[in-house]
Amino acid sequence: MSVQLNHTIVAARDKKTSADFLATILGLRVGAPFGPFIPVETGNGVTLDFMNSDAGPIPSQHYAFLVSEEEFDTIFGRIRQAGIAYYADPGHHVVGQINHDDGGRGAYFEDPNGHNLEIITRPYGSGG
Repeated sequence: MSVQLNHTIVAARDKKTSADFLATILGLRVGAPFGPFIPVETGNGVTLDFMNSDAGPIPSQHYAFLVSEEEFDTIFGRIRQAGIAYYADPGHHVVGQINHDDGGRGAYFEDPNGHNLEIITRPYGSGG
C-alpha cells in the first residue's frame, strides 16, 4: 500500500461554523460529528476534521485544493458572491486577482479562523 494522507485536524474557534464554511465554498458535505471532530471529506477521500481550540490565537495553516476548471468557476463564483477577499498570491499582496501558475488558475482566501485556503486547477510544477 502506498502512503496516503487520510485526515488532518483543523483548529477552529467554532468547528461547526468552520466546517460549514469550507463545505459551502467547495461544494462538499459536512459529515456526522465523530468525537470532538466535525469532518469534511474531499473528493480523494482526505478528511479535514475540524476541532474547537481554546488555546489562544489559532496559527494560520495553508490548505490547497486541486479542482477542475469547471469546479474553479463554481467555487470562485461562491467566493465572489459571498464577498470574500481573494488574492493571486499566498502572501495576500495581489488583491482581487487570480494567478495563472503552471497554465492553470489559482486563488487564495481565508476561512473564518484565518487559515489560508487555496484553489488551483493545475498542480505546482506541472508546467503549462
